Amino acid sequence: MKRREELDKMLDLSAEELQAETARLKESLFRLKFKLALGEVDAVKRIRDEKKSLARLQTISRQRQTTATK
Repeated sequence: MKRREELDKMLDLSAEELQAETARLKESLFRLKFKLALGEVDAVKRIRDEKKSLARLQTISRQRQTTATK
């Protein structure tokens, strides 16, 4: 259920909010990769989750672009 709620929340975002959230996730991934290099164990699961969220946001953004051009 959590994934569906997250997806619904993402679908309600405007284009600017999508870009801002994408930038935030990229920054977060950058920081998590440093934590992983330092040996923090729980960073692996968080990296995986954030990568999936980033991919979802990029997919939504791409879908909106393709529908806008048609």
